[in-house]
Amino acid sequence: MKKKIRAIQYGVGPIGASIAKLMREKQAIEIIGAIDLDPAKAERDLGEVVGASDGPWGVKVFADAQEALDLNADVVIHSTSSSLGEVMGQLLACLEAQSCIVSTCEELSYPFRTHPELAAKLDAAAKEWGVALVGTGVNPGFVMDKLVVTLAAVSQRIEQAKALRIVDASKRRIPLQKKIGAGMTVDEFRAQVKAGVIKHVGLPESVAMVADSLNLPVETISETIEPKVATERVATEYITVEKGQAAGVHQIGRGLSKDGKELVYLELQMYVGAKDPSDTITLTGH
Repeated sequence: MKKKIRAIQYGVGPIGASIAKLMREKQAIEIIGAIDLDPAKAERDLGEVVGASDGPWGVKVFADAQEALDLNADVVIHSTSSSLGEVMGQLLACLEAQSCIVSTCEELSYPFRTHPELAAKLDAAAKEWGVALVGTGVNPGFVMDKLVVTLAAVSQRIEQAKALRIVDASKRRIPLQKKIGAGMTVDEFRAQVKAGVIKHVGLPESVAMVADSLNLPVETISETIEPKVATERVATEYITVEKGQAAGVHQIGRGLSKDGKELVYLELQMYVGAKDPSDTITLTGH
C-alpha cells in the first residue's frame, strides 16, 4: 500500500474546517494534527471542533504551533490569513520543520511583483530546507489567473487578457459578506476601503501571474475598488442590505504597458443579490 501523506491543518476557521473535512475523506491523506490559537478550539479533538459527523478523529488541535510541527508532517495545509506579511512567521516555521506548505493566503498566490522581498525570503528558506510551498485557491489561484493562462495555451500569442467574475455573495459565509462591506453605507464602505479593510485580496497578484505567464510587457499594475450599491432590499441568512447601501465590491485590476496600453483587465463583482453569477474570459491574439 502506498504511504499516506501526513498532514497538519494550520488554522481551523470556516475554510480550515472545510479543508479538514475534505482531507478526512481522502484515503491518501492522514491528518496527524492541527493548529489554532483560539482557546475554544485548542487542546480539543479536531473532528469535534469541525463538527464532523463521524465523531472524534483522535487528532489534537494544538495551541503551540511548534509542538504540532514537531510531529514531522509531510505537508501543512495553511489557512490563517490573507496577508503574506502577517503569516511570514508561520510559513517560515513550517519550512524550517521541513514540511511542504499548501496555503490559502491570497497574497502568496503570486508574490513576486507585489511582495518581492518576502517572496525571496520564502524561496530561500524552502531551498535551504528542501521543501516547497504554494499559495492557491479558487480566486486567486484558479478562476481569474491560472484558468486564463491555461485557456491561452492553445494560442500562439496573446496580446490582451480579460476576465470578468460575478459572484453572488449571499450564498457565501458571513466572514466573506463582512469582508466585502455588505450592509455598510457608501461612506462607511469608502472609509473602510481607504483603511485597507474592505477588498478582495489577491487581484494584483492575479494580474501579475497572467502578465508574466503570457509574456505580456506589463510595467504597472493598478487596482480600483468601488461599492456595488444595492438597487433593492436584499436579505441573506446573516445580514440585510437596504436599497442604497453597499452590497459588496466592484473591483478592477489592470496591467498596463510602458505606454499605457491595457494588456490585462480583471474585473470582480462580488455582492449579495447578484442576479447572474458567471465567469467570462476573453483572450485577444492568435
